[in-house]
Formats: sequence, structure tokens, C-alpha cells
Amino acid sequence: RERAREGGSGIVGYSVDAAGDRVVFTINGQLFLTEISEDGARTRQLVAEALDASPAEYGPVLNPRISPDGRHVLYTTGERLNLIDIADWPAPGQDAEESIATVYGVRGGDDDSAPADGTVKIGLAEFAAGEEMDRYEGFWWSPDSKYVLFETFDSANEETWHISDPANPANPAQGRRYPQALTANADVRLTLLELGFDTDGCYYGGIANEVRWDRESYEYLAAVSWTDGHEPIIQVQDRLQQHDQVLAVHVGEPVMPAIAPENAFTDDDGDEVETFSFAVPEYAEGERPGTVRVLEEHHNGQWLDLIHGVPAYTPDGRLVCAMNDMDADTNRLTVDGKPFTPAGLQVRTVLDVTDDDVLCVVQRTPELLPADQLPFLWQDNAEDHDARSFDVVSMRFDGGWEPLTYAPGQWTMSRAGNGCVVTGRGMDDAKTQMQHCMNVATASEDGTDTASMVVAPIENHAAEPGFRPNVRFTRLGERALHTAVILPSEHSAYAHATKLPVLMKPYGGPGFQQVIESQSFYWDAQWWADQGYIVVTADGRGTTGRGPKWDRMIYENMKAVTLEDQVSAVNALPDALAAWNAPEPDLDRVAMIGWSYGGFLSALAVLEAPDTFAAACAGAPPTDWTLYDTHYTERYLGLDPAVYERNSIIADAPNLRRPLMLIHGFADDNVTIANSLRLSQALMAAGRQHTFLPLTGITHMTNDETVAENLLLLQRDFLAKALA
Repeated sequence: RERAREGGSGIVGYSVDAAGDRVVFTINGQLFLTEISEDGARTRQLVAEALDASPAEYGPVLNPRISPDGRHVLYTTGERLNLIDIADWPAPGQDAEESIATVYGVRGGDDDSAPADGTVKIGLAEFAAGEEMDRYEGFWWSPDSKYVLFETFDSANEETWHISDPANPANPAQGRRYPQALTANADVRLTLLELGFDTDGCYYGGIANEVRWDRESYEYLAAVSWTDGHEPIIQVQDRLQQHDQVLAVHVGEPVMPAIAPENAFTDDDGDEVETFSFAVPEYAEGERPGTVRVLEEHHNGQWLDLIHGVPAYTPDGRLVCAMNDMDADTNRLTVDGKPFTPAGLQVRTVLDVTDDDVLCVVQRTPELLPADQLPFLWQDNAEDHDARSFDVVSMRFDGGWEPLTYAPGQWTMSRAGNGCVVTGRGMDDAKTQMQHCMNVATASEDGTDTASMVVAPIENHAAEPGFRPNVRFTRLGERALHTAVILPSEHSAYAHATKLPVLMKPYGGPGFQQVIESQSFYWDAQWWADQGYIVVTADGRGTTGRGPKWDRMIYENMKAVTLEDQVSAVNALPDALAAWNAPEPDLDRVAMIGWSYGGFLSALAVLEAPDTFAAACAGAPPTDWTLYDTHYTERYLGLDPAVYERNSIIADAPNLRRPLMLIHGFADDNVTIANSLRLSQALMAAGRQHTFLPLTGITHMTNDETVAENLLLLQRDFLAKALA
């Protein structure tokens, strides 16, 4: 999953019905169903013969989703939505008789452009949604399993970019559409499909109605939500993400009820064919399915943040939305337009919405919510519940709240009925911790009910790194930057060094943070520390977790602001380390390494601040922001080309007088290698010496273990020579 930055083999995703009794998943392109009961679990393959006999029609199986009632499976091939009616479990030795049908299909389009044909897709999220909106779904079941909302998009107006494989010149370049900043996006549409099932539960047809909103003004489909008993709601954004609308989609009464066949006949192949008839009503104005009405509108002069899990209805019909409250400097939640979450708790993700509360992940801003206002369960470690800790809390609509995770860390939770599963880890946990919690009621002898919670750990069989990172947290500079300092381990040759060079290791850009109360964030940093460095990661302005004002300090000025904070962290480091009796930082030997935005910062550091930074290794750096995608880049830089020129680093090439290594994968389809090539070209034109490591077959993730290991060693040797 390149968009989600995930890699794995085996079962990497699954879909569960509403009762939790049936699960569908794929392995090696084949579709499987597991049924869970009190007697155990059983698994069988679905529609294997159809997939083998007609792979062009029924394959590949992408994003299979079981219906909430557990009777059907819907998946996309990219050009077709296919529906499977799940048959009863067959007797031993017999095959199940599942039926499969295409419920909707699209033409590929762009017939005269072979390198990038197939621009029209169905049931998939377009690039911008998957890469930048945290939306990976392209179709959604209704809670009653009678309808489906599905996306189609046409990327024909997007730029055609080509990803080549220079190591294999016989292979043609692969054309793909990319939503390049300041150019056209994909044309995204949404369709409401009513599904017709006969009295045997078999699909017989459907009626499609386009969901019509002002797509010219609001071209981004940011979120889709469908709560049981209510109409679906969608969130749409304008191009600059400064305005959005939350829209209810009218569904109306079903037209295709479960009906018995009126007649049947046998076709030329001897198969029985059923025919049906139904009447499509004449709709009054505004009553046609797919019609929308505005529930809420929001505005921010810079940009509006998307919070996963909202907008959403409560079961009783109240609307929960996100709000960038600039006056309270807090990312809050509202119910029917009124904020109910407290100032100082930055809402990051909504996990569940009920009539009583909203389950969400938050980060505390101590300046707005001091320790004496915290619940008892956080009092012992209040200083650690800040932007570094992702805590799960229950927010009541009256403004009250209570923590559901107690130790600082990176936590999340899933909840259904009387049970929940808590997942995450802190600085004490090498493995992800998982606990299944269940509220149970027991009757006592006097007839009263007693509530209690049963907690069962879920075993994790993942390997452990075999060490605990030697991490200390501090706040650096006048802006009190959250900073992690990783020192050599006690078994390192540098454990008792009195003075060491400094390695800055930031991401440092908007939308992400690295200084987190979770030890897995520091495993590779510990390796670097044991090579003889004081490793420092500082989250500057624009990184998440400290409120909407902090986020927006980089607006139209990312380059200058994010570099200034890294310089500030370096200058503040000696005083912080002196208080710990740690090795003295050698400020004459400071290097920076980073990937993606961290790579941009690393190259920028030696180009614009050579008096502070003596060397840098820049991995996959977006050197020219016009080469990055629309939704991310335009959120922070807008639509003025002059702003892009000011924030890019190509023109800074003549400034280079420090050692710089550029690293980039040829197969990177997110930050393309054109970024590093253009900077290298400018450096060559200016006569500036530099090192360039192009990686064959590597994308934006370095997921080849051999390449990843050798890349560390090459960077280590490069920096050792540069800082000697």
C-alpha cells in the first residue's frame, strides 16, 4: 500500500460484517471467507472458478468489503464493481454455489494514450485522497446493505508522468496520472446505487443516481459517512481547502424491494434466467435520490484540517463535525455546530460516535489545559501528556471528558457494543500492546446487577529489537520545540565520550511529527547514536499536535520557518545537555539527515545555513514544490507561482559549500526523482560538488532490506568523512 506507506505479505487487510461473524480477505489475489461461531472458525475460497475462468472480467480483486448483513461481498477491479452473493456453507466434499455479477462498470477512457490509458476508475480513491486526505476507500455499503455509494474518477486532465527503469532500458517507461500542484485534479463523482435482491437474497439489478453537488466550487471529496438510520453525509472542500461543506445525501424509499420472479425461461445454454419488473417513480424537486442539502459550512483563512472519523451523525441524529477554533487555539469537535470538547485538547482522530459520547485521540496543550485541571488518572505523569502523547479519551456532549488510556504513548482504540480493543505503545514497550476489554454485568444474590470490566491481553508475536533507545526529552529554544535527544547506549564505544558531533534527524514539515512517546520512533536513531553522534529530532513550527496557530505559522513560508527552527534547536542544545551531564555537543560538526520533507530540510540546511550545518544527506527531497501534488502543496503554499519559487531550493544551488549527498528512488511516484535530478543539474551548472545515490526500483519507501542496510552504511561513511 504505497499511499498508506504500508508493506506486508499474507493477510494485510480484511473486512468484517456488522455482527462480527464473517470476515473476508485476500491472499495472493484470491478471495476468502471465514465464518466464526461458538464452535470455532471455518474458511473457504469464494468464486475461485469465476476468477480463474474470467480474470479480465472479475479480476483483480481490490478492496473487498462484506456487506453489514454478511450476505454479500463487493469489490472493485478498478473498472468494475463486482458483487458476490454468499451461498450457504456447503456440505463436506461439495462446492458452494456463489453467484457473481458486475453491478456497475466504467470505460477505461483515454484510448489514444497507451502509456496512461484507463483514466476512468470506479470504487477506488483517487491519488490525492489516498495520499493526502487519509481516505483510502472508494465505495461504502449502507448500514442496511441495500445501497452502495461509490466513487468514479477521471484523471484524463491530470498531467501524465512517466516512471522509468533506467537499469533495464528494454522496459518501457510507465505512464501514470499525477495531480501536480497548480495543474488540474481528477474529476471525482459519487453515485448512489440501490441494489435489488430477490427473495433468495440474490442480486438481480440496481438503480444508479448521481450524487450532485457543486463540484466546480468544491472539487475534493474528503469524507463519506453513513450512520445506521440516517442518510449518508459527505464532506467536500474547495481547491484551497479554505471552505468546505457537509452535505446530506437524499436516499428516499427503496424502489427495488425483495420480490419473487414473475417468470423464468431457459436460455440457449440451458441456464434458467429470471426476469423482474419494477416502476421508477416520478420525483418531486429535491426528492430524487442523490440530491444533497447543506448541513454545515466551514471557513478558515489559511486552511481547514481534516479529522478522520468526522463528519458523522450520532445514532439519534446529531451532527458531529471538526472545528479549527482559532480563538481557543484548539482543534475541537462540535455537535450541531456548537463546540463541546475543551480548549487545550487537540482532537486528532475520531474513533467512534454514540449518543452519549465521542471516542477520540487527543494531544494536550499544557499552556491551555494546565495540570491541575487534569483527571486524577493523569496526575502522576501530567508533564508527559502533551503533544508527544496520543491519548484516547471519551468526550461527552456536555463538555465533560475522561481518559481511557493512562500511560503516555501512541494509542488508539476500536469499540463496538460492550467491548473495545486498546492498541499502542509507549516508551516502555518494544512491541505494540493490545488489550481486549469487555464490560459485563453480573447478578448478585440480592438481585442487583454489578458492572465490571474484564481485560484480556492479546498476545503479540512480533520480534523485538533487543535494546531500549537511550532517549531524553526536552524543550529547545524560545519556541520550546519538543525535542528528542538520543545518546549512545551504555554498551557503545562512545558511551563515555565527553564531546560528540551532532546529527539532526528531523521530518520537520507540516502534517506530521516525530517527537512521540513511543520507543519505535527512535530505534534507527539509536543506531546512529551508537556510531558516535548525539542524535537530535526537533519538531518545529508546522508539525502537528500543538494547535491550529502553531500549524499555520508555516503558511506560504515553509522553507524559511522550518529551517529557522532547526537552527534554533542546534543553538539551544549545549545548555540542555549541560543540565544532564551528557557529552558536550560539538557545534563545529553538525550534520543533518532526513527523508521526504526531512530530506528537503537537510538539503536546505547546507544550502542556506552552512555556518550551522557542516554536511547533509537528503533522501527523496521535494526540491521544487511545483513537482508535488495539489492537495498537500496548495494547502500550505496556495496558488501563487511566486510563493512556490520562494519556497523551493533549486535556485539556491550556487550557495552549496558543504558536503551534500542526494538519495532518491527511480520508482518513487510520490516525490519523483525529478526533484533530485533538477537540484543535481543546478548544482552541476553552478560547479558545486555533490554526491548522488539513485536507487533502482525503490519507491518513496525503502522497503528492500539490503538497500536499506547499505544506505545506512553509505550515509554513515559519507558523514564521517565530511565531519572529520
